[in-house]
Amino acid sequence: MEHRDDTRSEVTVPHPHGTSSVVYDRQWAPDLYSSARCAAVLLGMLLLVDAVAGTLTWWRSALWISLALFLFLVLLPARVSAGEGWLASRRLLRTRRVRTDRLVAIRPRDGVAQSLVLRDTLGARVEIDPEVLLRNPDLWHRLTEAARTSETSGTLRSGTTALHQLTERIDRETALTVFRASGLE
Repeated sequence: MEHRDDTRSEVTVPHPHGTSSVVYDRQWAPDLYSSARCAAVLLGMLLLVDAVAGTLTWWRSALWISLALFLFLVLLPARVSAGEGWLASRRLLRTRRVRTDRLVAIRPRDGVAQSLVLRDTLGARVEIDPEVLLRNPDLWHRLTEAARTSETSGTLRSGTTALHQLTERIDRETALTVFRASGLE
């Protein structure tokens, strides 16, 4: 008969090759909840206004629900993960993966939402938000180490300037964060 305080040997199953060192965007879950909250607030406000006006019907409710769902899908963040020699971005219906140790180009894309476009020798393409790299030093470290490998092997033909500028920006923001935390600002 076993007692609760008996010690048992734990059986550990080894991770498949490359999965033990996978890093993820730590801010993804809070961003997901924020997207859901925004959609829920919009839905609540639309239903409340319609109910107070006395014009709430089943088809208007369906319209407001579909509008809130559309807003949630637009705000849904990509889930970024990185492992040894690869980086992936998972959206709602598709996961895009690029070999970071075989990068051909790193190109910043400006606009309303800034992004960083990575292309590899196999033709794969991933677009990520630079803020994800800023918030997650582990992801940034994976990308820069593999990009250096691509740069030294000669496959990275364009984008080294963009990578160095992003490195300077992340280093500057990290230093400011350290200064703020230590009270030296």
